[in-house]
Amino acid sequence: MLSVDVLKGALPAKMRGRITQGLVDNINGSLGDPDTAEMLKENILGYISVISTGRIKVEDYVNAVKYVSYKLMGDANINAWVKVFPDKYARLKSQGLPEKDIHAHVSMYNKNKTVNEIYDRAQIPTHLLNADIFQKAINVQSALMSDPKVSDKVRSDAANSLLTHLKRPEAQKIELDIGVKDDSMLQELKDITMGLAAQQRDMIAGRVYTSKEIAHQTIIEGEVVDG
Repeated sequence: MLSVDVLKGALPAKMRGRITQGLVDNINGSLGDPDTAEMLKENILGYISVISTGRIKVEDYVNAVKYVSYKLMGDANINAWVKVFPDKYARLKSQGLPEKDIHAHVSMYNKNKTVNEIYDRAQIPTHLLNADIFQKAINVQSALMSDPKVSDKVRSDAANSLLTHLKRPEAQKIELDIGVKDDSMLQELKDITMGLAAQQRDMIAGRVYTSKEIAHQTIIEGEVVDG
């Protein structure tokens, strides 16, 4: 469970004065199901930088984290909202508010600025999530490019695919906030692979070498050398 010291340590200095034992007790009491409590606690600490972006109450931040967490676990908007605000939902129902109007409340909350800032931090970019698949695809294309058993067209298409997807971005600076930087050795390997792909494509197109000769070439210090 969260403690005063842990929560204060995660918050910006200017907000630490807001943290009291009573507030922490309320947060811990709202975590609910023991099976999800640990995950919610980690998310509350993990997205805490959202608070530094504006005047956000700690209680509102915690509710937003819980809502987004339930959504990421597969709950529909209405189900996630009811889990976070059961008393409010019960009150609206007791007042006879039509279901469509309750859904309107949920829709408005889903567009809340704090909720969407947490969404931004919670979502993993597709290219990072599928980095292993991208590498496997490169390996397959590289194998096809060098396989003497497949047709010249297949090898040429594979070489073109590598050239397209491994080329450097043009007039564009890429910055990853997660601190991942392009490693010079990896870039050198990319350059060598691209060079080989370009040369093999040209050889295949011009019929300079036989397929067997191309397949048996070796790479030395970034150059293609006959084996």
